[in-house]
Amino acid sequence: MFPYLTGMMQLTLVQDQAIQALMAGAVGAETFDRLFAGIRFDKLDGTMLYAFAKDEEIASDIEDGYSIYIAGVAARVLKRQVDVVVVMPKVLQ
Repeated sequence: MFPYLTGMMQLTLVQDQAIQALMAGAVGAETFDRLFAGIRFDKLDGTMLYAFAKDEEIASDIEDGYSIYIAGVAARVLKRQVDVVVVMPKVLQ
């Protein structure tokens, strides 16, 4: 789909917000407010996207339930291959 690119890429605020907006449309307002409020899509390292969520429980729920969808949305926004989404709690930031 997209060429494999190595190296790290810090996401811009616009890219972060674009991924958030598309995820909000996909999951709906209630789920977005419950899980994705305060999320930050931070960087792409190779094909691994890193994000930070509110806390450990939310990070785990997002990673377990939505990482495949996030990868697809992020790939479209970033025009890069995204194979893995790692969501960490903000305390590890």
